[in-house]
Amino acid sequence: MLPACRTNGEGFTIPTFDIVPSDVEGFMDELWEFQSAFHDCFARSEPRAHFFDYMVGQFSKLERKSIEPMALHVEGGTIRGLQRFISDVHWDEEQMRWNDHQLVAEAMGEPDGVLMFDETGFVKKGKDSVGVARQYCGTLGKVENCQVGVFAGYASRQGYALVDKRLFLPEAWWTDAYAARRVRCQVPAEVTFQSKPQLAAAMLQAIAHEGLLPFKYVVADCLYGNSPDFLDAVDAWVGITTFVAIPSETRCWLQRPCTEGKSYTYKGAVRAKRVVVAEATTPGTVAAVAASLPASHWYRRTVSEGTKGPIAYAFARQRVTLCKEGLPDRTVWLVIKRTLGADPVYTYYISNAPASTPWRTFVWLSGLRWAVEQCFEEGKTELGMAHYEVRKYPGWHHHMLTTMLAHFFLWHLKLRLGKKSSSPHRVAAADVIGRCLTLADVYG
Repeated sequence: MLPACRTNGEGFTIPTFDIVPSDVEGFMDELWEFQSAFHDCFARSEPRAHFFDYMVGQFSKLERKSIEPMALHVEGGTIRGLQRFISDVHWDEEQMRWNDHQLVAEAMGEPDGVLMFDETGFVKKGKDSVGVARQYCGTLGKVENCQVGVFAGYASRQGYALVDKRLFLPEAWWTDAYAARRVRCQVPAEVTFQSKPQLAAAMLQAIAHEGLLPFKYVVADCLYGNSPDFLDAVDAWVGITTFVAIPSETRCWLQRPCTEGKSYTYKGAVRAKRVVVAEATTPGTVAAVAASLPASHWYRRTVSEGTKGPIAYAFARQRVTLCKEGLPDRTVWLVIKRTLGADPVYTYYISNAPASTPWRTFVWLSGLRWAVEQCFEEGKTELGMAHYEVRKYPGWHHHMLTTMLAHFFLWHLKLRLGKKSSSPHRVAAADVIGRCLTLADVYG
């Protein structure tokens, strides 16, 4: 597990995960009770049973948690039955998200909660799976044949969990050449191309409008910080503070420039536009701003506690006005973080926080994104998040939803038990009547 974020005067510390086998007796009974909260999302008893079997398979010690080995691992399980359940059976996903968000809010909800947005890649060898293409895969750090999902995470002083997901469909998938493939993969007719930041913006708007998950902060990497669509979606909700990374070439002014109207003729018609006054300074990059700051502007702050001691960075901040298409846009805090040493590495952030926001808030926010990355890491290593072999659009979303629920279930147990231990994700179960799984089958 990665270290929790720690800094003096921070908003809160996100806990790490730590349950061992002795903490939980009757694991399967606990799981049955948890997943039964979603029975109203299925029309018949058969898919409800498959839902339970699928989650049981995700908690098993199987090396690969795809449908075939999971189906063979539970008594009465059938490969075809689970395949149909994941890819073809109707789920009331809207109701499932609602139920999930209610449970997360009850267990983790805090007024100063944090929404986190990030994407992760799933490497695929073939070309038939929905959304697969040669594209950047963050998991590998390079372009690869893969699918990419955009996810929303939630964190508070109670823990962290994934709370929504969207599959990114590259632009090529919207060309005529992919029309037949979209039909085979059952991409809904109402789905259209959306960039990753637009997918994140849609999730943010849906979560905020729903009103179940309380949150005050939004954090994301530079893909989202560089997107006007994403920033506009956050600004639409009063009282939400963003802290998002931006590229080093982002342009800005230290002082907001004045603009004036200018008339021009285009195709015989007189038109008007706003332009920056001639005497205004040219916008510079945030990297140039960082280089120009005197030593007195930099402060050393501890962000987290690592295995070898405190992890510290140098921080600086400056009020700037961003440049958008040559014109002044929003005025924000520019927060700069650099590593210590002779060859420092710089990271840049912007925040819509009030001008009076204290240093400790920015330092704290800069150390929060590890939680959503942990969701991916734990989902992939513990729950088979990347082991799926489904090709259809509904199947991808159903698998990711069960993975999200399985991950939250572990936190549900931790919070309900209120115990701590030294090992992550080691939970146990008594033998289950009518199934071939035993305590050793779940975690051996």
